[in-house]
Amino acid sequence: MKRLIPFSLCLALFSCEQKTPLLKDASEPAIAAEEEVTVDLTKSVMRINSTSQSWNPGQPWEKTPPGNLRSLGAIVAPGQVLTTGEMVANSTYLELESTDGSRTAQAKILVVDYEANLALLTVKSDDARDAFFKGTQPLALAVPPVIGDALGIFQVEDNGTTLMTNGSLQSVDVSESFLPGQSFLTYMVKASMQSAASSFSLPVIRNSALSGILMSYDSKDQISDVLSVDVISRFLANAQNGEYKGFPSLGVTASRTEDPSFRKFLKLQPEQGGLYIGKVRKGGAADLGGVKVGDVLLRAAGHAIDNRGYYVHPHYGSLFWSHIVRGEKSTGEEIVLEILRDGEPMEITVTLTREEPMDRLVPSYQFDRAPNFFVKGGFIFQELTRPVLEAFGEDWSTRAPLNLLDAYENPEKFEDKAERVIFLSGAIPTPATVGYERLRHLIVKKVNGAEIASMKNLIAAFEKADENNLHSIEFMEEDFTIYLDENISTAADSALLQRGLNRLSRAE
Repeated sequence: MKRLIPFSLCLALFSCEQKTPLLKDASEPAIAAEEEVTVDLTKSVMRINSTSQSWNPGQPWEKTPPGNLRSLGAIVAPGQVLTTGEMVANSTYLELESTDGSRTAQAKILVVDYEANLALLTVKSDDARDAFFKGTQPLALAVPPVIGDALGIFQVEDNGTTLMTNGSLQSVDVSESFLPGQSFLTYMVKASMQSAASSFSLPVIRNSALSGILMSYDSKDQISDVLSVDVISRFLANAQNGEYKGFPSLGVTASRTEDPSFRKFLKLQPEQGGLYIGKVRKGGAADLGGVKVGDVLLRAAGHAIDNRGYYVHPHYGSLFWSHIVRGEKSTGEEIVLEILRDGEPMEITVTLTREEPMDRLVPSYQFDRAPNFFVKGGFIFQELTRPVLEAFGEDWSTRAPLNLLDAYENPEKFEDKAERVIFLSGAIPTPATVGYERLRHLIVKKVNGAEIASMKNLIAAFEKADENNLHSIEFMEEDFTIYLDENISTAADSALLQRGLNRLSRAE
C-alpha cells in the first residue's frame, strides 16, 4: 500500500524530503460524496499544530529546517488529547486549537510511544488547562468492530465545517504504521476521503465513540490504515497509572515452517504448526527466559500458532502471532511459550519486557534526542543508527555501505565488546585530513591503542597523543590505520569553529 505519511529526515549530505499531509490537496476530487456530521463531535476533538525539527544525520551538529504539521486529535479524558506519535516527533512547539479557532494554547506531551505511534497531550499551563477545556466532552472508546461494520472518519475544515466520511471495515491485520519493524493491530477501512480538510491524522468514529486513529490514506485504492481501538485502549490504560511501561516485546526473530524438508529436520509432526526461532536478542525477554536459536514456537499463551505464524483470535479471527505479545499482554506480565527443542516439547515461562531503543547496539530510532558525534581535525565520527543508514535514500538497505549494514543486521558480532558502533562518516577538508579526504564509512576499532566501545570512550582516547604527538586510528576494515597530528588537528578544530561549526562533540 502506498503510504501518504512519510516521516523523512532532511539530509544535507544525502537527500531532503518534505513531510506531506495525510490527505492530498484539494485539486484531487473525492470519488464519493461525504455526509455532513449530524452528531456534534466538535466538542470532543481538538486541532493540533506542531513545529518540528530533526537532527541532520549527515551533519549531526545541526538541525534540518523546521516543518509544520496539523492534525485532528480526540479528547479521551478531561484535559487530555490523543494523537499519533509521529505528530509530535522531534517537536519544538506544540499547540492545541479549538475547532472554531477561538482558543489556542501551548501543549505539552504527557506520554508518547513512537512504536505504537500514539501520544497523549494536554495544555502546558496548569492554570489555563481547565478554562481551555471548558465545555469539551471526552470521547468514550468504542467496542471493537467486526468485518463489515460501518466506521466514520471525522474531519473539520479550516472554516469549521464538519465532515464524516462513511466507510466499512474491510480487514484486520497486524501491520507497521510509523516505525519499520513495529507492528500493531490495524484496521483497513474502505472509504473515499475528501481532501479539502487536509490533516496529518484523524479520529475514526463508531456510534459516537472513538474506534481508532487514521494514520494513512491511499487515494488510489481508497483504503485507510487505522490504528485499532484495542491498541489505543491499552495505551491509555497504561498512561493513566502514572508510570508508562510501554508495549512489551519477546525479542526473537521467527520464520515460517512450511517447507516439508525443513519441517522434517525440525522433527515437526504433520498436525503441528510452529515458527522457527532464528535469532534471540541478547538481554531480551526470550533470552532471559531461556529461549534458544533453533527452538520451534508452537503455542503462546495457550494459542496454537500455525506454520505461517498466525493464530485464531476470538474476536478478529486469524491474526499474526505478534499480537499475542504486543496486543494482549503488558510489560512485566508472564507468558507461557510451548516450544519444540530437538524434537522434544517444552514449556517456558517468560516475563515480558520492553525493548528501549537506546538499549540496542544500533538504535532503530532516535526522536527528541540529539545524536552523539565527534569532530577531530576534520574527521567526523558518529554513532551508527538506523536514521544514519536511512540517509542513504529510499533503497538504503541495498545502497548503504555493507560493513554498516552488517553491523545493523548482525549486532551479535559487536555486542560483547561495544555499547555502540562508532564509525568515521567522512572528512572535512583541512590541513589535518590531507590525503584522507575520501575516507568514509569505516568502523573504528582502536584510537591510540584503546578499544572503542562508545562515543565517550572515543573522545577520551583522543585526549593524549603518542610521544611523536600523533594519534593512531585503527579501523576494523582490513586492520587499516591512519595517523593524525595533534597540533595540526587542534588548529583545524579552531578554524572549523570559526567557520561556523557550533560545536565539535556531543556524548550524552
